[in-house]
Amino acid sequence: MKLLDLGVRDGAMLLFGGPYSNVQATLALLKEAKRRGIPADHMICTGDVVAYCADPAPTVAALRASGAVVVAGNCEQKLAADAGDCGCGFAPGSTCDRLSAGWYGHADAALDRDVRDWMAGLPDIVVFQHHGLRCAVIHGGATDVARFVWPTDPDDVFRQELAAIEAACGPVDRVISGYCGLAFTRQIDATLWINAGVIGMPPNDGGAQTRFAAMQGPEVQILPLSYDHAAAQQAMRAAGLTQGYDSALSSGYWPSEDVLPPELRRAVTASG
Repeated sequence: MKLLDLGVRDGAMLLFGGPYSNVQATLALLKEAKRRGIPADHMICTGDVVAYCADPAPTVAALRASGAVVVAGNCEQKLAADAGDCGCGFAPGSTCDRLSAGWYGHADAALDRDVRDWMAGLPDIVVFQHHGLRCAVIHGGATDVARFVWPTDPDDVFRQELAAIEAACGPVDRVISGYCGLAFTRQIDATLWINAGVIGMPPNDGGAQTRFAAMQGPEVQILPLSYDHAAAQQAMRAAGLTQGYDSALSSGYWPSEDVLPPELRRAVTASG
């Protein structure tokens, strides 16, 4: 497990995950950081730079040029290793399992050795001090990079991950994660768990806006990101990526809701 210690990072931090080959969303996020006056060394991505959308190489190029810190997601790990699939651990036969073959093949064909070598060098955990609070950034889980940690999970799921994180890097006051696609905060004993969400796909809520997080001292905000989702959708369709994630960019609903716990699926959230 590769650990990167950034030292002290006081001031505003911008935290985000899952650019997902969505270069339009990535550029909008970088523009938002500039508008807020947040420097590159105060921006951290929780991984999965490359996934569902049409522009893997331009998305990687934009993030590398920005200077933002990036944690290795399962997609980076698998692409770096020239693996045959994304390693998401979807249940066999699930919608995610079936649809991943299309976008993963597109991404795999688009990336050169230089990009894969960059991915191979990314850290698994990033730690930093923020206004006296020690923070750790991971992708999905510390027990498994592709573990879905949902906002509705029992406290013991979070405690298990916290134990693994602290075994790797020492005590922490905050954990910042991504991967599951839903932004949330959860207080677990003395530790605040922050899922910064993903910018490349909406959070299955019926809207096109995606999510990122901002942190200033003790304050944490989950914020919406607007971007040219129509252009991103058009690019996906031009590339033949029409398995349903293209429609999700405008409908706001995933084609793969079966990956979600039942209480977070559309039929429940829409009525509740």
